[in-house]
Formats: sequence, structure tokens, C-alpha cells
Amino acid sequence: MKYMIMLYGSQRDFDAMATGGPEVAEMHAFMEKWNNDLVESGEFVDAKGLSAPVHARRISMKGGVPVVTDGPYPETQEVLVGYTIVECAGFDRATEIAARLARTPGQEAEGQYVDVRPIMEHFDDMFE
Repeated sequence: MKYMIMLYGSQRDFDAMATGGPEVAEMHAFMEKWNNDLVESGEFVDAKGLSAPVHARRISMKGGVPVVTDGPYPETQEVLVGYTIVECAGFDRATEIAARLARTPGQEAEGQYVDVRPIMEHFDDMFE
């Protein structure tokens, strides 16, 4: 089964990474190894990082009309910053994989999280 592992961050996180430095290099090395390990195990499907929240747009409806709000969101508001899709034996294995990602260097251990969700292959999967 396929699972999406979602990583969250804030504009403040992106701003901190923009300065570079050894912490950012350590984080990139960790992520590269994490992805390579998944490729080697045959569990890797796809992974992408998203641009900073300052480049985002949120579309909502007001009075039946789409309303577009440009980023940035508040500096501390967490947004989706990247995802990895894995195909593995089950939810427990996907959780093990995600737990390793939750230990990415440069993140404060307390309060940081990743989400893991099964990917629906068919509409009927929603009701299982």
C-alpha cells in the first residue's frame, strides 16, 4: 500500500535555512540519506519539497466568489513544506519510516511532527 508522509514547517523555518550554514548542510545530508535508503529498500515512490509559504496562495469562497489571499501566512503558522510517498508493507512500516524523518537535524524535537496517511487508490477506499 502507498502512504504519504507530510512534513510541516513555517516561514520562520524557511528564513532560518536561507542563511545556510552547517545546520542546513546537515539537514540536507540527512534527507538525502533518508531518500536513498528508501530507494535501496524499494519503498520510495516520490518526494518533493514545496516553496516557502511566502510564495503560496490560498483560495477561499466568499459570497460564491473565489477570494485569493497571497502568502505569507503568520511566521509561526505551520504549513505543508514537503512530502514523501512510500509503498510498503503496511501502516506500521510507514510509521517507522516517518518516525525517522521526524528526527531530521535542525528541527526542535519537541512539538515537531510529521503526518502519515494512506493514499486512496480508488474512491471506494474512502469508506474502508
